[in-house]
Amino acid sequence: MKGKLSREEKAQLSIELIIVLAAVVAIVLVLVSQLQKTSTSGAKKIDDKTKEIFDKIDEID
Repeated sequence: MKGKLSREEKAQLSIELIIVLAAVVAIVLVLVSQLQKTSTSGAKKIDDKTKEIFDKIDEID
């Protein structure tokens, strides 16, 4: 067995690394999308709760 990789082996390794990198990028994009949805939902709930609190404060006056 040779100590060096042939051109075909290097090309195969490069293709495999590109495929793995593409899969990782796809997973990251899905996670970022989910986090954006979660943060939007959380911000809406905070806004609703803040409005509710201020409405109750207004009722005290």
